[in-house]
Amino acid sequence: MKQIAVIAGGTGFIGSYLARRFQTDGFEVRIIARGKGHISWEDPQALTEGLEGADILVNLAGKPITAKFTEANKKELIASRVSTTEKLGHAIGKCRQPPALWVNASGAHIYGTGDSRPHTEADPADDEFFLAVMAQKWEEAFFRFHLPHTRQIAFRTAIVLGKDGGVLQPYIRLTQFGLGGRQGDGRQKFSWVHIEDYYQVLRFAADQQQISGPLNICSPEVVTNKELMATLRNVMRMPLGIPAPAFAIKVGTALLGIESDLVLKSLWVLPKRLTEANYPFRYQHLQEALEDIIRR
Repeated sequence: MKQIAVIAGGTGFIGSYLARRFQTDGFEVRIIARGKGHISWEDPQALTEGLEGADILVNLAGKPITAKFTEANKKELIASRVSTTEKLGHAIGKCRQPPALWVNASGAHIYGTGDSRPHTEADPADDEFFLAVMAQKWEEAFFRFHLPHTRQIAFRTAIVLGKDGGVLQPYIRLTQFGLGGRQGDGRQKFSWVHIEDYYQVLRFAADQQQISGPLNICSPEVVTNKELMATLRNVMRMPLGIPAPAFAIKVGTALLGIESDLVLKSLWVLPKRLTEANYPFRYQHLQEALEDIIRR
C-alpha cells in the first residue's frame, strides 16, 4: 500500500519540487491548492477526505512575500497563513484516520535580523521585524491545535536554494550580467538550505518520532553575502562582479516593490536540533550546493 503525502500550497517552487520527489519515491501525492484538479480550500469535506489516511501533511500555503510591508499587505500576508493553517487543523480534527505528521511552514526570520550571533531553536522570537512577527502568528495558529494522533513540526526555514525558482534566480541573473558583487557591505549573514535537503529532512522527521515542535531548516554552514556572491561567481565561472552599494539596493527594491531588508539584513540560524538528531545533510557547503543546482 502506497504512503500518502498531502502538500497544501503545492504548486509553488518548493511544493512542486516536493510533489515530484514524493512521487519518485513511490508516494501517492495529493495537492491542496486553488485551481482545477486540486483539493479545494473552500470545500471543508473535500479537505477532510483529502487528509484521511495521510502519512505526512506539509503546509506551505500563504501569500508570496513579493510586496512592500504596508499595513494592508502585512495583514494579508498574516491572514493568508493563519487561515489556511486553521482550515487544515479543523479538517484534521474531523478525520477518522488523521495524518501521522503535520509539518507547517514557518520562517527562520522568526529570530529577527541581528548579526551578533547565530540563533537556534532555544532562542526567543523577535517582536519588531515584520517577518518575525508573521512567523510567530503562523506558529501560534499551528500549535493552537492539540491533535493526539498527529505529530506537529514547524519548519523554521532559511533561504531555500533550488533550480526552478526561489531567491537564487535573481542572484544568478545579476551574476550573468557582471553585477554579482556584494550587496551593501557584504557582511550580512546568509543562512540557506538546498531544496533536496528540505525534502530529505521531511523524510527524516517522519521517521524520527521524537522530533516535534520548532525545527530550524538550514545548512550548518553560514556564509556572508560577500561569500555567497563570490561562490556564485566561481561556480558560474564569471570573473567580474560589480558590487551594489546599499543605496542602490534600496532604490532598486523600492522600484520593484519589495523590502530592502530582505537583502541587506542578516539571517543567521543554525540547525541545532537536526545536528543533535544526526541528520545527514546532503549539501553542507554552499559550493557543492550551487554546483549541483547550476551545473546539473
